[in-house]
Amino acid sequence: MCRADGVERLIRRSAPFRRFTVGSGFAPIEEDDLKKWTLFATVAALVLLAGCQNQTNQASNAPAKPKWQGAPYHIAFGTAPAKLDPSGVSLPGIKFTANPDDVQTRADLVVKVDISGVKKAYPVPDLMIMAPTDISGTDGALSGDYIGVTDKALANMLASDCMKGKVKISVALVRSTLPPGATDDQVDIKRMSDWLPTEIVFKNPHPKC
Repeated sequence: MCRADGVERLIRRSAPFRRFTVGSGFAPIEEDDLKKWTLFATVAALVLLAGCQNQTNQASNAPAKPKWQGAPYHIAFGTAPAKLDPSGVSLPGIKFTANPDDVQTRADLVVKVDISGVKKAYPVPDLMIMAPTDISGTDGALSGDYIGVTDKALANMLASDCMKGKVKISVALVRSTLPPGATDDQVDIKRMSDWLPTEIVFKNPHPKC
């Protein structure tokens, strides 16, 4: 750290002093010594002050840390429901916090399902895109009704793929302009939050597989 008292200490430490010789006492300070010390102290002080100025300039030129980091929306799961939905799936609530400079009024919820254990002779979709829902403010949560509709849609998707038991999923918020049947790339372009993973338990009330 550069401080003015550092210059003062440097001058005091380098100041000429009277030498004491045993039997002779203190020797007087020579004029040449005084001139040399004055020159030395002046140069040293200027060098130290220049270093302080450079440090100050570097600090002022450092890029400012952004106020918001990461995706425009941060999402988190709330408390899991105490009772299983009749559909056989119960997602926990989903809370969000928005970048104040990028607040949206509507968003889609996208659910990505891990289908690695599904054995089908045809391609199985792993994305479920919900219809847009209203969101407002910088802090909030998706409505309970919207989560309930998502539960039923997800249960139908899992039942059609003969999935049951523990299922790994991830959820994300995307911009409401996402087209129906969007691809993974389109979802990533419109995504407003990072993927939030979790594991659910699906108890199919009408097993057919």
